[in-house]
Amino acid sequence: MGEIVGAGLLAHVPTIVLPDELRRELNNGNESTLYTGLHQLRREVFDVVKPDLVLVFDSHWFTTVEFVVTSAVRRRGFFTSEELPRGMSSVPYDMPGSPEFARLVATIANDTDDCWITPIDNEHLPVTYATLNFLSFLQGPESWASIGVCQTAEPRDFETVGHVVAEAIRQSDLRVILIASGALSHTFHKLRNLRSHEAAPEANIYSDDARQWDHRVIDALVRGDHAQVVNEMDQFMSVRPEGHFAHYQMMVAALGGAACTAPGRMYSEYENSIGTGQVHVWFDQPTNGWTGPQ
Repeated sequence: MGEIVGAGLLAHVPTIVLPDELRRELNNGNESTLYTGLHQLRREVFDVVKPDLVLVFDSHWFTTVEFVVTSAVRRRGFFTSEELPRGMSSVPYDMPGSPEFARLVATIANDTDDCWITPIDNEHLPVTYATLNFLSFLQGPESWASIGVCQTAEPRDFETVGHVVAEAIRQSDLRVILIASGALSHTFHKLRNLRSHEAAPEANIYSDDARQWDHRVIDALVRGDHAQVVNEMDQFMSVRPEGHFAHYQMMVAALGGAACTAPGRMYSEYENSIGTGQVHVWFDQPTNGWTGPQ
């Protein structure tokens, strides 16, 4: 029987893959904790846990009529971001996949009411930096797969996908890490003044409301009060979390949803990225308190 051996809400911001000198220059000469935190996470978690599979809930990958899970034997190539080609240009990547797991997810989805998840193994399927930016920090010999965000889905659909993923893990023999890849509040400053808000301090977050909501969510996650985050999701939407916060919604559903009490460990400070709220929060596999998939 497979198991979830860890999960995290992780920031994929482009600054983490910029050259050291430029990254510090944008942050008033200081290093970003989003960068150092991923190196620490590799040492303290990934190198210790040694997962068989990393599954990324990718907040940059939007589908329309269904959810999609990557099922290629291997994804490899070169990535240039259409959004930020100056900073992410011809970046090589090579990710072994897990076709059997993807097909198992699809099989369980087919047997689940009102759930549509399709495995796609097409070698030309685009990748996004919400998955790729973690590779240089976290990738080891394990397999990697991604699930996109269906843009027509509702919270009940994200919950269903999380349940299906949890059941697929249970039926497999894999030790799986889940990554909810994305931001908290996600409104950018306007072009003419965003360069004045590139540094990490939270004073640069887009609005007071966004900052206050981000702190409320982070505080709840650190306490393990996932019920608060789940139950306040509609209110949190007022500050436009990235991708409807679907990356977290799918991940937490796989961990038991509102019944999950896994406390979070901060692997970064709360940081700004041109107005958006970013953080790394990790949930270890606890010896007690984690109720598991429901």
